[in-house]
Amino acid sequence: LFRSTLADAPHEAITVRAPYTGGTIGTIPAGTVADLDVAVQRARDAQTAWSRLTFAARAGIFLRFHDLLLERQDEVLDLIQWETGKARRHAFEEVLDTAIVTRYYARRAEGLLRPRRRKGALPLLTRTMEFKSPVGVVGLIVPWNYPLNLAVTDAVPALMAGNVAVLKPDVQTSFTALWAVDLLRQAGLPPDVFGVVTGEGPLLGPALGERVDFMMFTGSTRTGRLVARQAAERLIGCSLELGGKNPMIVLAGADLDAAVYGAIQGCFASAGQVCVSIERIYVHQSIAERFLASLAERTRALKVGASLDYSMEMGSLTSERQLQRVEEHVRDAVEKGAVLLAGGRRRPDLGPLFYEPTVLASVTEQMQVYAEETFGPVVSVYPFSSEAEAVERANDTRYGLSASIWTRDAAHGARLAQEIRAGNVNVNEAYAAAWGSVDAPCGGRKESGMRARHGAEGILKFTETQTVAVQRLMPVGTPRWMDAAVHARWMTRLLKLLRRIRVLD
Repeated sequence: LFRSTLADAPHEAITVRAPYTGGTIGTIPAGTVADLDVAVQRARDAQTAWSRLTFAARAGIFLRFHDLLLERQDEVLDLIQWETGKARRHAFEEVLDTAIVTRYYARRAEGLLRPRRRKGALPLLTRTMEFKSPVGVVGLIVPWNYPLNLAVTDAVPALMAGNVAVLKPDVQTSFTALWAVDLLRQAGLPPDVFGVVTGEGPLLGPALGERVDFMMFTGSTRTGRLVARQAAERLIGCSLELGGKNPMIVLAGADLDAAVYGAIQGCFASAGQVCVSIERIYVHQSIAERFLASLAERTRALKVGASLDYSMEMGSLTSERQLQRVEEHVRDAVEKGAVLLAGGRRRPDLGPLFYEPTVLASVTEQMQVYAEETFGPVVSVYPFSSEAEAVERANDTRYGLSASIWTRDAAHGARLAQEIRAGNVNVNEAYAAAWGSVDAPCGGRKESGMRARHGAEGILKFTETQTVAVQRLMPVGTPRWMDAAVHARWMTRLLKLLRRIRVLD
């Protein structure tokens, strides 16, 4: 796979270490700009033949990949765990979602992209059609936290739309991405249609953005701004999923046990290193004390450790940098008066990057954890007295990616959800319901991103629109045999008539 993607030249090696142990997993090539030139050019050369395949032929490849992924999931589950340190149950979420998204676009892409008849300029005289065509080469930059899912689930709709792609995975999790692309090739994907270049982001990211026709980026808001700026300067499209400081609201009548369980799932999945992870919980004051006591108790009881089976409930952080950020946020909060109800300690006895799942109360605006994204197993809990207050505080953030509402009145929860300024709101679920509803768009508002993945938007963004209008019998403008003033009078009468005849609208 490396040989088919990289330029024929020696490469320096980048060592990849396992978060569980700190030991070496292996090395990957330090890709260069020359490697990107090779990968992008090979993709461009392959694009015409790929786009001319029928939707059924392309879908067959991805459905075979779907089946292979499920059959060989243990291989990639081990790999995800070794590269990220997450618990196996959370690694399986990647396999599950990747299979669901792949199946969805394999079966729905043709319908979503089919030519559509549109109303013509003149009824009966203008036949107008809308066509979708691929943008060309799509660049994908994916982070380390969901290395399988994010390497595949944006590539699949891009490729199903007739595009080709070049992937730049994070150096920490390149082996998972390479495994996925290799499996796609085993399923029948032509080698040059989906290239991979491994290496350092600061070098390869901007260079990739200079060479492709569309950029898909998932990562930090800071880097997302750079990607968007570069795309704007080149007048190409981009799609960004960025940071989040996601809230959860627990209403007075909520099922307390269910809400606590949901909080555990939403706060500590993948050790909190999830873009849709819950970092703020607002609980009605009438149940706040009971909720906090139960949440703290269940958090302290979580099984944390390194295991390549489903016995552990939370794994490790992925990098020393991330661990230091978690430690700094908790230290800053406690020093400024926050109450530590659970966790709050590094666990070197379990491994070099383990940190206990942590619950904080009495957090104030002066603390870093109040508004900054932690991206770790830390949650702050706040009481509220009214729903209006809860909504206001939930919306008091520069982010707008995901939110969660817990209530026994689901209809009321759904209405309240529309007041939350976030792209995805779950009722009586932490994050998985909205994320897993792949027929619906999944994207962020405010500084959490632009454009969405999943649903129709998740594939249409990788296309360009063309309108073809065929005019018959007479032109839309003044016919050569008609006086312009007469034409204006007749057209005015026609418009007035059309205003009354709704059947032609």
